[in-house]
Amino acid sequence: MKVLVTGGCGFIGSAVIRHVLETTDAQVVNVDALTYAANPASLADWAADPRYAFERVDIRDGAALAQVFRDHDPDAVMHLAAESHVDRSIDGPADFIDTNVVGTYQMLEAARAHWKALPDDRRAAFRFHHVSTDEVFGTLGATGFFTEETPYAPNSPYSASKAGSDHLVRAWHHTYGMPVVASNCSNNYGPRQFPEKLIPLMILNGLDGKPLPVYGKGENVRDWLHVEDHARALWTILTTGRVGESYNVGGDSERKNLDVVHTICDTLDTLRPAERPRRDLITYVTDRPGHDFRYAIDASKIKRELGWAPVHDFASGIRQTVAWYLDNEDWWAPLRAGVYGGQRLGVKA
Repeated sequence: MKVLVTGGCGFIGSAVIRHVLETTDAQVVNVDALTYAANPASLADWAADPRYAFERVDIRDGAALAQVFRDHDPDAVMHLAAESHVDRSIDGPADFIDTNVVGTYQMLEAARAHWKALPDDRRAAFRFHHVSTDEVFGTLGATGFFTEETPYAPNSPYSASKAGSDHLVRAWHHTYGMPVVASNCSNNYGPRQFPEKLIPLMILNGLDGKPLPVYGKGENVRDWLHVEDHARALWTILTTGRVGESYNVGGDSERKNLDVVHTICDTLDTLRPAERPRRDLITYVTDRPGHDFRYAIDASKIKRELGWAPVHDFASGIRQTVAWYLDNEDWWAPLRAGVYGGQRLGVKA
């Protein structure tokens, strides 16, 4: 089996590729434009492997995508390429519409042309897996969970762009018969995450003794999913999910943002003691515009139908993540020095 993965140099995409190459005999074609959040170093151990191929292609370029499909003739697609940071979508929504909506359209059309030309047996087995976010469902109050039937109510430019891409995938299935599967995940964390996101930002700022900015009072709640658990879920959905179905993927680890930051501070103090507790670095800043209060995933469908469940609990997962950043400065230091230095984003509303 040969699978084409878009955004494979990103955080989740690289985790998926490592999982596939480490645990299966499948071949992988990584299609990535290498924008700011991509890091080929995340796949350095596999760069020379004969089962791995890399194509530097922008998913908005339909002609280039068509050539990739002709050159590599994949049996399946895992579409992860996306602009993904809510704060950046507030500052510049255009890139999110271009990549997440237009790019997904171009991917669907390139994949559809390829799928239609396949022999009958391969056409029947072909799958297009679209990877999305729980943010398309909007916000929850203090109770309740997102299910696969929750109505869409995106509240940020990012989530609106992902909702648009989700709807395109659904339409291509119902209109053209494209054999699609889809998934919506909760917040991911783990090694190799770009340092603009909450957990790596807190780790690296705490390591440097810099302020730890917490939005509002830190009471917003997220369900945290370890990226390795997510990678297993995505492969499970691609290979065993029912065509036309979507699956919610969550980590069973709801936490207030402030509690997450406290855990990171305490873990850093244990693994890399400093002169004063890292909790002293916490600084409360003005909340970002339209900040959703709570996300929580009901993942019972994927557990019941496909037999997947997370294996990482948050306590051990966050300790592993902090330890990885402490041990791998060569991965993140160039990013902090030249791509993103920890400045606040999402203040232009």
